[in-house]
Amino acid sequence: QLHVVESGGELVQAGGSLRLSCSGSGDTMGNYAIGWFRRAPGGAREGIACVGRDDDHPFYRDSVEGRFSMSRDNAKNKVYLQMNALKSDDTGTYYCAADRLWEADKCPLGWQLWDTWGQGTQVTVSS
Repeated sequence: QLHVVESGGELVQAGGSLRLSCSGSGDTMGNYAIGWFRRAPGGAREGIACVGRDDDHPFYRDSVEGRFSMSRDNAKNKVYLQMNALKSDDTGTYYCAADRLWEADKCPLGWQLWDTWGQGTQVTVSS
């Protein structure tokens, strides 16, 4: 059973960059689809990027397309979310999630469809 832990969240100025990490233990992350989600203050959890199992071609939410980039590092059993040109609207708690079900090009951004979750890491973008 895979367990995931997020890290890398911090306070950053608008226009800046951050890289979040999702570290896996207990199993190989490459065998799982991985998703990144966030919950803005007072808002609902929303999917922002995901990649299918055994795949390296992520899918992005429109609002982050071109600014965020998701990548796997199978040697380190990690998945990263590189976030550039950050905006105040990007403020929130960021979560990674894993699921064995979703194949390449089929991972969903609906958070209800994911099985294993981390505790989250806080990102605050100051304007």
